[in-house]
Amino acid sequence: MIKRHAMVTGCISLCLLLWSTAFAQQRAADGVNLNDEGLPQYSTFSLCAIDPLTGQSGASVTTRVPFVGRAVPHVRAGVGAVCTQASTVVEYGPRGLDLLAKGVEPKDVLAQLLAGDEQRESRQVGVIDMKGRAAAHTGKQNNAWAGSRQGRNYTVQANIMVGPEVVEAVAATFEASEGTGMPLAERMILAMEAGHAKGGDKRWGLLQSAAIKIADPNDPGRGGDFITLAIEVGENAEPVAELKRIYYTTGRRLGYRSFSHVDGPDVIELKRMLHGAGYWRPTLAAFPEAPASINTPTMQELRKTDQAQYDKIAAESRKASADYTRDFAQFDQETIEAVDKFRAEHNLNYQGDPAGLVDARFVTALRAAYFEKKKATAK
Repeated sequence: MIKRHAMVTGCISLCLLLWSTAFAQQRAADGVNLNDEGLPQYSTFSLCAIDPLTGQSGASVTTRVPFVGRAVPHVRAGVGAVCTQASTVVEYGPRGLDLLAKGVEPKDVLAQLLAGDEQRESRQVGVIDMKGRAAAHTGKQNNAWAGSRQGRNYTVQANIMVGPEVVEAVAATFEASEGTGMPLAERMILAMEAGHAKGGDKRWGLLQSAAIKIADPNDPGRGGDFITLAIEVGENAEPVAELKRIYYTTGRRLGYRSFSHVDGPDVIELKRMLHGAGYWRPTLAAFPEAPASINTPTMQELRKTDQAQYDKIAAESRKASADYTRDFAQFDQETIEAVDKFRAEHNLNYQGDPAGLVDARFVTALRAAYFEKKKATAK
């Protein structure tokens, strides 16, 4: 009897071991689901876009699995962007960028990447080059809802969505910000936010993540790789909101803090918007641009070949930046009066508010007024 009990116990233990091993193999170490071939399943929505005025290219993504930034978005300065998802082949990112760098059009990039891929119907890939040409592949085996949309300087692609309204919201928001002068990263984050607000990935209850990468041929960045922005929210209950918070806070963009008497880059942005909306120095023809950065390939080369000339230009740049900060980064009385006028004309005044209060409600109203005038001027 004891022997039989031991045999039964052994069988149960073996079955549990086999079951637990099989279960463990369904997920990668970072928690991402794997398919039968062991490939990570990044069912998600993403955006590849460029800004022809700045030469920047960007890739942004969000999904209901952790650490999506490690696999899906790929960018290269002066080349374009690629997002590879669903039954993800991470290598499609760098390989796609290599083909774009050789002048291959996005639709042909997809054809070359997927040629001979027996699992192509389980893949989803978006590609854009610096000419704004874009294409996407959505395999027939992608789970519903799955699809893509291409427009002026962007492509958005998605699978396992609550519906096509997610892609439509991303596209509409990105298109609406064109011509506003808004940075590419901000346009992309706001577009992702709009898609997420529509429901996004329909696998509610799973871990969520988001990421964005921006490449700029005119800025080597901190690592000399020309990746000027790389934010990854590895896991968060509201990953796109956290992505936005990190972007605004680290970039000290207007809206990252409330203030009534400070100085800094966001004050310059405040004055620029107040000027554009007609509330700060309306007689000023154009708001002055900040002195150009000396962190450029040309200046890096000059530092190697002519240190004295580099030092001279660097000193001039520091003085120009200091002068610009003194003139435009001070939240002075003139600006406070402009803020108060805007608040009064937009019904934003409440009893007890301090003079010159710049809070979230004010920033939202000012952005809307500024971008409306900016777009009207651009037409």
